[in-house]
Amino acid sequence: MRGALAATMVLAGALLFGGAARAQAPSAAATPARIGYVDLQRVLVRSQAGVAAREQLEREKAQMQRDMDGRRMEIEKLREELEKKGSLLTGDARREKEETIERKRRDAARLADDYQRDLVRKEQQLLARVQQELAGVIERLGKQKGYYMIVERRGAVVLYASPEADLTDEVVRAYDQESAPKSKK
Repeated sequence: MRGALAATMVLAGALLFGGAARAQAPSAAATPARIGYVDLQRVLVRSQAGVAAREQLEREKAQMQRDMDGRRMEIEKLREELEKKGSLLTGDARREKEETIERKRRDAARLADDYQRDLVRKEQQLLARVQQELAGVIERLGKQKGYYMIVERRGAVVLYASPEADLTDEVVRAYDQESAPKSKK
């Protein structure tokens, strides 16, 4: 609580002193401080690179799902076989089938966990790569347009933002232009 209060006081002081400085320097008042924001989640959803990456993740996820479905069907088939023919099997043969089914079930559960961790890791890598690429795009856009600061909408805890300060669509266009294959240019 004290940290938030101190940060608020520092921000208020900066605004007061900044306002006093503008009042003293008429040229500074003519150029208002420009601050914009970017919604990175929207960039990931709308940009060509973000769409392509999500499609790749979906293909990998579908492949993993097909593999898991195949394993489930195999286990189910073994269970049905055990139910139908179990009474005909010897005690040892029945136990062996039950152990095989249980081992395959455990293996499938471990694989499902591995697949889930793999998807999360790949998604994080995608996000990190896109954010790294976007940093340069956003920096160039900010310099070209004369912004003092550009923040990420969700991470910066923006309590209010004018739609005019939203640079997301501009960033998507610039990112798509920069990440387009050289043959298209």
